Amino acid sequence: MWIPIYRAKAYRHFGSFFSKVDGKSIPGGVFNYRGIVSCTLTMSESSSSPGKEKIVVMKDGPYVVSGSVPLVKENIISEGGISTGWEKGGRYPDRKAYTLCRCGRTSTPPYCDNTHTSIGFDGTEKADRAPLSERCAVLEGPTLTLYDRKDLCARAGHCQQLTGAWTLVKHSDEEEKRIAAIGVVNECPAGRLVLRNKKNDEIIEIPAEKEIAVVQHPHKGVSGPLWVRGGIPIVAADSETYEVRNRVTLCRCGASERKPFCDGSHISINYNDGDPSLKR
Repeated sequence: MWIPIYRAKAYRHFGSFFSKVDGKSIPGGVFNYRGIVSCTLTMSESSSSPGKEKIVVMKDGPYVVSGSVPLVKENIISEGGISTGWEKGGRYPDRKAYTLCRCGRTSTPPYCDNTHTSIGFDGTEKADRAPLSERCAVLEGPTLTLYDRKDLCARAGHCQQLTGAWTLVKHSDEEEKRIAAIGVVNECPAGRLVLRNKKNDEIIEIPAEKEIAVVQHPHKGVSGPLWVRGGIPIVAADSETYEVRNRVTLCRCGASERKPFCDGSHISINYNDGDPSLKR
């Protein structure tokens, strides 16, 4: 049973189980979702069954979360300047419903304190609403296909591990690089990168429980986005539901040009919500 070094610290995040791809054990509990030919991951392929969980984007206001969605903290682990995994930083009190700041100016992060009203926050949603499968670049490797939706990049940096996700996919006929590619791609919180198994046309995706993680990036000294996991529906201010996916990141610094999704602007503006992890 082989676990890549770069996955060791983050391994516990996905549980202690293993599943198989082509009869081989894959670290971190990677599951195969059947019946998917494109890179769209829908609710039926989510690890959790559909429920009442929902995130509603308020016009020029916060995210309204309902359905008792767990809210946790996740810190990015870095080694040598490269993001190599995730570390749980705690859990917020359970609530049936709550509002999360979207303007980046709240005094009670991650929760909204209505500062958006006093600063005239412009929360216009500019994200491309086309399905992932209609907008992604495609890289064909020997055994894996990599789908890349660049506009969804949150600049978490996990894709740069080892030789990088793209190089690993190009050499996916080598077993260790194939397994490493699966691990690296599934560390991407924004869902920019998605893998397909060329042998059986199955999407390879780590199942996630429905929850929201408040991301911190201690190495860069910045606070990151909201990492939405497990296929929680996100409803726009105009009542249209975005494509439901297993992992996406929502902007909470207020600066993204692709609201409501994160585009990495929190790094450019040095967004810091005062979390203790940034003072290490």
